[in-house]
Amino acid sequence: MIIGVPAEIKNHEYRVGLLPVHVHALRESGHRVLVESEAGVGSGARDEDYREAGAKIVSTAREVYARTEMIVKVKEPQPAEFACLRPGQVVFTYFHFAASRKLVEAAIRSRIVAIAYETVQAADGSLPLLVPMSEIAGRMAVHEGAKYLEEPFKGRGLLLAGVPGVAPAKVVIIGGGVVGANAAKMAAGLGADVTILDISLPRLRYLDDVMPKNVTTLMSNTYNIRDAVRQADLLIGAVLVPGALAPVLVSEGLVRQMKRGAVIVDVAIDQGGSIATSRPTTHGAPTYIKHGVVHYCVTNMPGAVARTSTYALTNATFPYVQQIADKGWRRAAEDSPAIHAGLNIVEGRVVFARLAEQFGRPLEQV
Repeated sequence: MIIGVPAEIKNHEYRVGLLPVHVHALRESGHRVLVESEAGVGSGARDEDYREAGAKIVSTAREVYARTEMIVKVKEPQPAEFACLRPGQVVFTYFHFAASRKLVEAAIRSRIVAIAYETVQAADGSLPLLVPMSEIAGRMAVHEGAKYLEEPFKGRGLLLAGVPGVAPAKVVIIGGGVVGANAAKMAAGLGADVTILDISLPRLRYLDDVMPKNVTTLMSNTYNIRDAVRQADLLIGAVLVPGALAPVLVSEGLVRQMKRGAVIVDVAIDQGGSIATSRPTTHGAPTYIKHGVVHYCVTNMPGAVARTSTYALTNATFPYVQQIADKGWRRAAEDSPAIHAGLNIVEGRVVFARLAEQFGRPLEQV
C-alpha cells in the first residue's frame, strides 16, 4: 500500500501522523510512504530522518493526497484539504464529525473511507486512540487554567496552590474519565482544592480510592453541578460521549453566576463543548471573556506539546495503521472489531450510528 503523511495545517498544529520509526517498519513490510516536506518538523522529525527511514519526501500536500491509498494524519481535514480527498482513499485521523456538518458533507461527497481515531474501540469498551491525547489534554487543562487565572489574562489573580495562610483555588471538574482523572491528579498535585463530578458511582468510588485527600468526589446531577460551578475558580469540562456531541451540562445562566475572573477550560470542545457559552478557539487566540469569565476552548490542545503528543499518539495508532496497510481496510475491519468501530463514513455512506442519528442520515452497512 502507498501511505501518505501530509503536514497538518490546523492553526498551531505541530503534530504529525507518523514518525520515521513507523516509516521504517512500513517499508520493511513492503509498503511505500510519501511524506510532505517538513511535516514532522514540529515534532522533532526532519525530512532527512524520514528519507533515511525510506520515505519519499514530496513538496505539497496535494501530491501526497493524489498519489496515496491511505492518508495518516492527526486532525480532521481542513476546508482547504477537502478538494484533495479522493474516492476510495482511506483517511485515518481524528475526525470529530459530530462537531461539523460541513466536514460530514465533505467526507460523504468525496467518498473517502473515514476511519476515526476517536471511535476505535477495544473489546473492553476503552478508546485506545483517544486515551493518550485525553491524558495530555487533562493535564494541560490545569496548566492552562492556572495561567489564565493570572490577573494579566483577566483572571481572578489566584495562585492555584495558594500559600501558607492563603486558601488554594477551587478547581471543579465535570467528568471523571481519562481527561477528568488526569486533570484532577495534576490540580491536586499542585495543591488546589479539587472537586470531580461523574454520573458513575463505581467510577467515583475508584477515584476516591486513588486520589489524594484534597480531591472530593460528587455525583453529577443538576443540583451538585450548580453548587460546584458557583464556587469554582477553575472549571474544567471533561465529559465525553464517543462519536457524538458532548452534553451541555452548564447553562449560560449558570456561567453568569460564576465568580468574575473565573476560568473555564472546555476540553470537550472537540465534540461541541459541555458549557453553553463555549465556542472553538485556537492556540493563536486561545481565550475570550463572556459574562466576566475567561473561556479557553482550544480544539487541538495537545498540538502545543507536539513532541510529547506525537510520540504518545503514534505509539497507540501505529499498530492499527500497520493492520490497515497489510490487509486493506475491508479485511482489517473484518478481522478487528476495534477498527470496524472506527468506520464512520464509507464511500458516501454513514455507517456510524450516532453520526447518522445526529445528522438525520440513514444508517447504512459497510
